[in-house]
Amino acid sequence: MGRQRKRVVTGEAAPPPRKDEKPSAFHRKDKKKKVNIGKMFINISIGLCIFSLIWFFYAIYMRSSLAKRVVTLHPSPHVLDANSTNAKVSPERFWGSYRPQVYFGMKTRSPRSIVTGMMWMRQFSDLDMNLRHTCEQGDRLQGYGWLMHDGLTFGVQEIRDNDFTLTTEFVKRMGGDHGGDWTWRVTAKQHSSAPQAPVISLMFYAAADAQGSLQAHVEERNRLASITGFSEELGNFKITFRKPVTGELYSAKYATYNYLQTVSPGLEKLTDIVKYSLNRRFVYSPPSGEKKHYIGVDTYKPPHHQNQQKPDQRKESDFVVYQVTVQTPFQIEVLFESGSFHDRPNQLVGSIMTQELEKRKAEFDAKFEKAFGLEKKGFSQAYIKFGKAALSNMLGGMGYFFGQSVVQSVYNEYPLLYPEGALFTAVPSRSFFPRGFLWDEGFHQLLLSKWDPQVTREAIAHWIDLMNMEGWIPREQILGDEAHSKVPSEFIVQRNENANPPTLFLALQELIEQFSSNPDKAAFQPTLHFLRRLFPRLKTWYEWYNTTQTGPLPNSYRWRGRDKDTNLFLNPKTLTSGLDDYPRASHPSADERHVDLHCWMALSSGIMAKVAQLLGEPHEDYQLSHKVLSDNNLLSELHWSEQHRAFSDFGNHTEDVSLQREKVYVPPGQPRHQFPVARLVRSVRRAPKAQHVNALGYVSLFPFLLQILQPDSPKLEHIFQDMRDSNKLWTPYGLRSLSKSDPLYMKRNTEHDAPYWRGPIWININYLAVRALHYYSHTEGPYQEKAAVLYEELRTNIINNVYRQYVEAGYIWEQYNDGTGRGQGSHPFTGWSSLTLLMMAEQY
Repeated sequence: MGRQRKRVVTGEAAPPPRKDEKPSAFHRKDKKKKVNIGKMFINISIGLCIFSLIWFFYAIYMRSSLAKRVVTLHPSPHVLDANSTNAKVSPERFWGSYRPQVYFGMKTRSPRSIVTGMMWMRQFSDLDMNLRHTCEQGDRLQGYGWLMHDGLTFGVQEIRDNDFTLTTEFVKRMGGDHGGDWTWRVTAKQHSSAPQAPVISLMFYAAADAQGSLQAHVEERNRLASITGFSEELGNFKITFRKPVTGELYSAKYATYNYLQTVSPGLEKLTDIVKYSLNRRFVYSPPSGEKKHYIGVDTYKPPHHQNQQKPDQRKESDFVVYQVTVQTPFQIEVLFESGSFHDRPNQLVGSIMTQELEKRKAEFDAKFEKAFGLEKKGFSQAYIKFGKAALSNMLGGMGYFFGQSVVQSVYNEYPLLYPEGALFTAVPSRSFFPRGFLWDEGFHQLLLSKWDPQVTREAIAHWIDLMNMEGWIPREQILGDEAHSKVPSEFIVQRNENANPPTLFLALQELIEQFSSNPDKAAFQPTLHFLRRLFPRLKTWYEWYNTTQTGPLPNSYRWRGRDKDTNLFLNPKTLTSGLDDYPRASHPSADERHVDLHCWMALSSGIMAKVAQLLGEPHEDYQLSHKVLSDNNLLSELHWSEQHRAFSDFGNHTEDVSLQREKVYVPPGQPRHQFPVARLVRSVRRAPKAQHVNALGYVSLFPFLLQILQPDSPKLEHIFQDMRDSNKLWTPYGLRSLSKSDPLYMKRNTEHDAPYWRGPIWININYLAVRALHYYSHTEGPYQEKAAVLYEELRTNIINNVYRQYVEAGYIWEQYNDGTGRGQGSHPFTGWSSLTLLMMAEQY
């Protein structure tokens, strides 16, 4: 037999090796390869897990970091030094009427001030409880407001109640280390139409806001003669209550007295504490006439609320009230004396106070004429008195607030508390908006900068110092318990994607022009140092707008923060623009372009360039941005509507919308009240598309209002035609906010949301219009003459109507009816409506 040959089987598996046979090298490699691949997969999986964990924790860290940004203040040094408002650094401004939300009160510019104030009530009235304290439109006063106020040393206010008038006056005197002394004088006179002399109770009080102590000193059984106290900011002090008099010599007859000494958990509780302490057991008994029971402060008994879960946990503070009840006419004085004022020549009361008041009034009159020149322009004394009231109410409407905003970003699940901060600012309305609003303040300071540039520098600095590290400033400042108590809960939280028009640049523009024109004048010299301190934060603020409010196309802009529930609004509001319910694109989207914001940024970039140039800082980028954004061709490309021959927003829009009552199905036999109330909801009859919004009104005018258009631009002709057309924007009282021919003119936005910026006349925008007409009428161009004619007409119409309404109704108003000129909305609104004075003075 020959040798057996090795058999090779193609395509079949090799026979398994015997137990005693070693695996071949090929098999060892194959197995090793499989092991390596397995290990590789395991390693990759482990690596991915580690990477995922790292990424997860990094994402958590980043989200946490981003969440903290909203409540992290800007890292650069504050514009204002920490002690800039204390008595040693700024003694003249330390005490002031910085409580605009009350009819009459004073406090210091410090975080926890001793506050003083006044309440009053008419005795033996049909209304059992007619206590007046905080400014309320529901009080239906015939008028109240400052007639004279210099912002520093004195003020005279008139409050017209139903059948009597209270005149409140104060004068300050410097001395010592704690802001000196001050005296109040309140004079009560009955109206000639009153059937009999009213009996009035005045209640003067002092309250310690979580610091300091007060001690009442009683004489003659129940007459509070004085309060002594101590606080860190004031040292020792004394408040003396003088007896009421009918003249400078004679004591008022039949006065009766009450007082209350208790504690309060917060300043917003003061009215309620007085209300719950009132008792009718006291007897008013003049020598002739029947004895009557009157209402007086007695023992405070807190009300028991069944739903109250826990008592107020805040620290309680001393609260002392002095009540004097007397028949009109009478006069009473309250004297505050600082313990550190050792060399006062005499007490600031009686004839001494009268002399000081007359001196301050004369100084005020002279400064007013020098600043505004109304006599020189031929205005009557009645118009001049109105002009003084407009300025004085702005100055008397300056408030000093301290507290924390409530803020939120997209990275926060719940709102956060912003760091504590102070704000020295003018308020739009003492009754309805007694707090700071970012876009209002720029207009306020346009007027105040003409009177006292230092006030403007301090107010702007306070606002800018509230900026966070992102460059965001909460647009509505609700600081402190008193401010919180006046704001509906849905408006308290401020969101960091939301802007407001950067009107502070208007006030900065004015300060720059003042300094450039008079660099050697003492009042303007601090401006350069102020701008240098301001500039790092100003750059961040400007960049915040340029990164958070950009639009879908290069060099376009879009307001964030529009209403998101489009079914409930005829046109979703844009509160952040300041123009609230002014018609924008019907269906909010990221594709919108807003012409007013584009113009605000064009203005801001130009002023940034001027500030940088003045400081010797790089300004070329700002200048380039200004040149690009002011380019009239770009502006037309982004916002000019050929269809309406007007500037317009662009977005996802349809005009074919209306509010309709929704249908609620009620099964037969079921009671209707068990089912939801049928709401008004929006009905869209034609689908929206990308197009110009074509709402003719204030937004359409912005390239003209902020003087972005070149004087020879043919677009000016169309704008002037629309402005002068009474079927569009023109009225005998000013320019209406939305064209009379617009589909949304005077239309409600919801069932309960009346038209706001859809027709009424607003003075801030009318001021910008008059200002722009003045510019174009003094700048060479084909429309110069037309601008001059419109300027004279519009300026005259606005001044005469605002004055007439003030005389007739006793107030300057938030807005004016475009059909009748009558004042409407909140009142008094002596914020930007006071710009009427600048139109009178022709100072732009």
